[in-house]
Amino acid sequence: MSEGKNVLFIVNKYAGAGYQPQVEGRILTACAKFDVECTIEFTSGPGHATDLAKEGSNRNFDMVVAVGGDGTLNEVARGLLNSKTPMGIIPKGSGNGLARHLGISMKIERALEQVLTGQVVVMDTFRLNGKLSLNVSGIGFDGHIANLFAKKKKRGFWTYARLVTLHYITFKEFVAELKLENHEVGKHKSFMIAIANASQYGNNARVAPNASITNHSLQTAILKKVPAQRGFQFAYQMFTGKLKTGKYYSCMTMHNGVIKVDQPTAYHVDGEPCGQASEFKIEILPHSLQMITPLKNIGKV
Repeated sequence: MSEGKNVLFIVNKYAGAGYQPQVEGRILTACAKFDVECTIEFTSGPGHATDLAKEGSNRNFDMVVAVGGDGTLNEVARGLLNSKTPMGIIPKGSGNGLARHLGISMKIERALEQVLTGQVVVMDTFRLNGKLSLNVSGIGFDGHIANLFAKKKKRGFWTYARLVTLHYITFKEFVAELKLENHEVGKHKSFMIAIANASQYGNNARVAPNASITNHSLQTAILKKVPAQRGFQFAYQMFTGKLKTGKYYSCMTMHNGVIKVDQPTAYHVDGEPCGQASEFKIEILPHSLQMITPLKNIGKV
């Protein structure tokens, strides 16, 4: 991004570990360093980031930057979808899955530098039951945990991990019937199903290591319930990006499709809880969002 631009920052004060007032000062310092004029707006509630992003695009800002977690990113993207206005990310959430996939630093000073000097990649997005998803959405256990996590006052990795540990044993597998691009894949006993545009949930938990946001396709990962004695090994493979097809994991490429389950099942979109459903319609939206990516990662996303 060249100097002399006008950038809108949309900040969710309470994403991740909570409000950090020094964030504003760091934004102003970085913008002064790169000769960028900036405007900072704070979200006031659900949906406000979408309205601010739409307004920013209509006012011809050169870039709109989401400062928050995956939920904030999703809201900002809804306001910029299919527009000519690029979106940037300063990660401040609990998982920051899309930011990590793009190679954006978790340190705010470095992330600001990457956003203000990066280049645009036109990325794919998708819809799950009509809800926009940028990163990874899921059906089953991860949806159940997302619903529980949203009710917690204390956020962060350890809160999420504690919920997973407490509910892993009691959550039951379900039967899912997949129909992808008019092709019957068949029925699968599943613990959770991840629909992945990017590679990871967050915190480097790579459920679809080969996913790309620019290849006009999605990855559908089917995970079965792993026995407790195999749990550490499976988690190690996921966090190191080494998951391979086997007894408990399979992954297939798809574009559009429908997944039907044998009972109402919890699901989430980019980590945000969406209640339960018995049928899930998946629709890819190729090249629908302009995203700022660090220069070193151009061509690798």
